[in-house]
Amino acid sequence: MTRPLVLIVDDEAGILATLGGILTDNGLEVATTASGAEALDLYRDRGPEVVFLDVWLPDRDGLETLQTLREIDPRATIIMISGHGTAATAVRAIKMGAFDYLEKPLSYEQVVAAARAGLAKHRAPAGGPDAALLEDSGVRTFLTQSAAQRAQIPPLLNLERTRTPQRTLRQNTVLYGMGLHSGGRTGMVLQPLPVGSGIHFHCLPSGESIPAHVSAVGDTDYATTLGQNGSQVKTVEHLLSALHASGITNLLVKVHGEVPVLDGSALEFCRTIDEIGIEEQPEMRLEFVVDKKYEVASGEKTMTLEPFDGFAVSYLLRYPPPIGEQYFEFDLTSFEDYKREIAPARTFGFLRDLKMMNELGLGSGGRLDNFILVGEDHVVNTELRFPDEFVRHKILDIIGDLYLLGHPLRGRVRAHLTGHRDNIALVRKLVAENAITSGS
Repeated sequence: MTRPLVLIVDDEAGILATLGGILTDNGLEVATTASGAEALDLYRDRGPEVVFLDVWLPDRDGLETLQTLREIDPRATIIMISGHGTAATAVRAIKMGAFDYLEKPLSYEQVVAAARAGLAKHRAPAGGPDAALLEDSGVRTFLTQSAAQRAQIPPLLNLERTRTPQRTLRQNTVLYGMGLHSGGRTGMVLQPLPVGSGIHFHCLPSGESIPAHVSAVGDTDYATTLGQNGSQVKTVEHLLSALHASGITNLLVKVHGEVPVLDGSALEFCRTIDEIGIEEQPEMRLEFVVDKKYEVASGEKTMTLEPFDGFAVSYLLRYPPPIGEQYFEFDLTSFEDYKREIAPARTFGFLRDLKMMNELGLGSGGRLDNFILVGEDHVVNTELRFPDEFVRHKILDIIGDLYLLGHPLRGRVRAHLTGHRDNIALVRKLVAENAITSGS
């Protein structure tokens, strides 16, 4: 039986040898070259099913080579690799038709998973992204690895099958930016998943997969952090808020430690979702239907969840001037409403808290363009997008944190002076009172 052919194009002899060895050990035939021009000739002559292509080549720009390969064969499956690429390079490569984008140093698991996913994509029959995903061995490998984790999450009472389809993205995409609390350059790949998969975070480079579920929540100081087996993904709430509002139920998020903060809101995530497009899938989604009142409280902080035919959030916020008291009600009737009224609202912090945040190792990526900095009597660094931008951002956070239930909600939330810790406490209460255990 003929082995699938993979072409590796890189100017580092060590990369050619290492990648070639990994792929050969996994039953693939490998061709290698350090030349972009020779790569084009090899592609025409031998027709490899997958190409690993370095961004930087001595004789020809990697992106130009990508473009030419796609002109030769519009179905060419190309995985870009780079040790010093930029955000713009990664995004441009994906937009030009690259199947995936990997950063050096590459792990064994990354290479094998990318190669298998690329082969499955190249061989996938027509029938839409979900049909291709079901044939995608890289996705199958991930789902197999995460099956034990998902099995530990008990199903819930009060789940109702709706007339709304499950959704994923139409294709892979890449986002890069700064981590708000780590202060480091961070990036992530958003990858479609098949029906019934749920939302998962895949930690790079550890390879640990973490379900977007309250059972994986660790820290809730200033942001929501997921963790498992020593791996962490910080600041997940803004992305999850956009996914909740857009109705995306199945997605793999490959990320380096922290979700990029971008401008401090959910607006760029929404724009990315619109740009890539949403794929409706052939099964209807489940919603958690609130059938009674739930409440968590701590001092003045209170949060209730009540029956409601839809999903709505109201929030009362009270801070000293210049913020004062703000109240806002939001009914999530459409993604367009969310993008207009909630998504642009940015995260905020206070000058008086910066010293404490630094001592906790938080806020290192806070810059003048990715959050609202509030001084003693005025906003220091920006013009507000809404007069009540602060309370709107609190609602943005609630929509994201509550998606850690694992399902969209049907109910009304009323919050008073609460934060991430209270949001997660409410979700934990829902799980504790509605989980179906083996003895039930």
